[in-house]
Amino acid sequence: MTPPENQGQGSDAEAPTGSPAVSLCVMRKRADFLKAASARRQGTSGFLLQARNRADGTDCVRVGFTASKKIGNAVLRNRAKRRLRALAREGLPGVALPGWDYVLVARPEATVTRPYADLCEDLALALRSVHRGKA
Repeated sequence: MTPPENQGQGSDAEAPTGSPAVSLCVMRKRADFLKAASARRQGTSGFLLQARNRADGTDCVRVGFTASKKIGNAVLRNRAKRRLRALAREGLPGVALPGWDYVLVARPEATVTRPYADLCEDLALALRSVHRGKA
């Protein structure tokens, strides 16, 4: 019996069957963050959501994360961004609209200390509010 090839390697691994129809991309350019900041926004107890419709015809959903020095030292800022990344990975694929940019901005103390289940509820509420008046 021969061992299966590529065992443990991620290059040929199959995608999960319940994968989302849209792909999540991480925003890196400052100009994209500035455009999202001037578009729609919805504040919650755990974070601020900024969203904008790019209207460029692509299906990619872009996500950005911001944690300023108001959050605290580097350890707290990184913890806040890790929580926001996990929140986006879990909460956006089913409800995010293709061709939109979303920026999650951490709030001092709240993003790090708020229970994760409450952050999930905040995200669902913020997304409904942002998309309520979409064109």
